[in-house]
Amino acid sequence: MSLMPVEDARAKLLAGVEPLGREQVPLKAANGRVLAENLIARRTQPPFPASAMDGYALRAADAAAQGLNLRIIGEAPAGHHFAGKVNPGEAVRIFTGAPVPAGADAILIQENAVRTGDRLTVLEPVQPGQFVRPSGLDFREGDLLLRAGDSLDYKALALAAAMNHADLLVWRKPLVAIIATGDELVPPGGTPGPDQIIASNHCGVAALVEDCGGTPLDLGIAADDPTAIALKVREGIAAGADVLVTLGGASVGDHDLVQSVLGSEGMELAFWKIAMRPGKPLMAGHLGRTKVLGLPGNPVSSLVCALLFLRPLLYRLTGQPDGTGQTTATLTAPVPANDQRQDYLRARLTTHPDGTRSVTPFDRQDSSMLGLLAASGALIIRPPHAPAMVAGEKVDILVV
Repeated sequence: MSLMPVEDARAKLLAGVEPLGREQVPLKAANGRVLAENLIARRTQPPFPASAMDGYALRAADAAAQGLNLRIIGEAPAGHHFAGKVNPGEAVRIFTGAPVPAGADAILIQENAVRTGDRLTVLEPVQPGQFVRPSGLDFREGDLLLRAGDSLDYKALALAAAMNHADLLVWRKPLVAIIATGDELVPPGGTPGPDQIIASNHCGVAALVEDCGGTPLDLGIAADDPTAIALKVREGIAAGADVLVTLGGASVGDHDLVQSVLGSEGMELAFWKIAMRPGKPLMAGHLGRTKVLGLPGNPVSSLVCALLFLRPLLYRLTGQPDGTGQTTATLTAPVPANDQRQDYLRARLTTHPDGTRSVTPFDRQDSSMLGLLAASGALIIRPPHAPAMVAGEKVDILVV
């Protein structure tokens, strides 16, 4: 099987993928979810002219100069309006958020006033509209403020609440079953034998799934045994996984059993082996309605492939834009000519005061070195057969 270009593989993976079903959830349960419909304001905010400060509501013409004296005729705390009208020479004690009384057009803040009984002395003049929030300053009933596809964070949820929405229609979160494979793997916190290592890929992939709006289901580590792998696969399918991710065991060695096991379980193979580095052994297919991604076992290869393939798949399933984070930056060091595989070089990313960016590739790019990936701010994208480049040239990057 020849190596498939990255973009062709990604297009094949995403072909025909649509967002999962929609569901209504309470506002308090919507953090991190993705809106499935446009959201319209159900009220005007603020619904009335409101005081922006504690002070005195009055006519600006009555407080146009220092030393003017007015009579206080009442009070307007937040949540309670003053029922009367402010006439010439009058003022109402008011608090932040309270409705501005009829007749008043400005707020004299309390720091700029002296009160003696029911009399008020102006210490600083005010202008019409000063410290008054007009009705609809923030938004008006019927305004479209949040759109389908928006990811709901703390800011968006506060806005939705202010718009008077107690429930939101969101896309269902995809369930992603994750299976690590290999006799050499021991869970974090375990005690590895002399020939074993600590499993790490599943932790990074699970975190990426959550970041992309999915729910990870960690099925643990399967030994290099067809029966053990098949049991894990069946467990993921039985759990209703929308995506099944395997880690390792998809290459061509005698102990790389994942593809054959998945085939015996009924997987239809979409593609296998990609013209990229790191990540050549990537595999994709489907088991019934469940998408299958077989990521390489090397830690960096696994996570880079997750960024390039699992992330856009999850974005598509959750109704999010497919944005890849790809942009450009200036090289600070030369890079050699590339071969037939698309290269993703780990690099330090620097953002300068003028907003421009520069990248410095690490000298070593071994696909087992998680420390360098953790220190990276970007991956430099080197297309197949790209010529050598020198410092100062622009290069495509993927922000990570």
